[in-house]
Amino acid sequence: MSDPTVLVVAKAPVPGLAKTRIAATVGDDAAAELAAAALLDTLETVAALGWPVVVAMTGDLGEAARADEITRALSGVRVVAQRGDGLGERLAHAHADADGGHGVVQVGMDTPQLTVRDYLDAGAEVRDGSRVMGPAADGGWWLLGLPDPGDAAVLADVEMSVDDTAEQTGRALGAVERLRTVRDMDTWADAVDIADGIPISRVAAVVQSGRANA
Repeated sequence: MSDPTVLVVAKAPVPGLAKTRIAATVGDDAAAELAAAALLDTLETVAALGWPVVVAMTGDLGEAARADEITRALSGVRVVAQRGDGLGERLAHAHADADGGHGVVQVGMDTPQLTVRDYLDAGAEVRDGSRVMGPAADGGWWLLGLPDPGDAAVLADVEMSVDDTAEQTGRALGAVERLRTVRDMDTWADAVDIADGIPISRVAAVVQSGRANA
């Protein structure tokens, strides 16, 4: 069977706009560097799958940290602009834009610790016709896999970034298989914890630099 499309939902890591909660601890520039590293690590992992990749992007890459490196990483994938009002609606449109006829596996740029196995597990569910979700420790979700990307339309009515977003999403979609629970990179403590688990990564290098300068 054909592979699903990987959809990476991303925001240009512009200092002052990226990772504002982390910036409160380490500053705007370091937070943007961390966001850029997380996006690049994520793109490197999904590229290893050999599946079609679509990146739904918002923000001005020209103002972003590591702009040239990100531009090179995006050169081999299809990039679409996010559209719609509110995160749920933007996600729904992104699934529709990424649809290649074989299902969509969507992630963000806050879980650079994901492995190829995580994506393969999600893809297996999607190929079998099952919806799949990766729950996050904060009550959200880090992955959503849909055999029919049209099902993502329900996300427009789901409250995002709250402690029961995963529960709301599950209710809206109906039967959903679940993957392992992982931690999103929302705070500096999250970043440190994630970096400790992926010591050979761009994220770990940025965190190590932040520790040295703290």
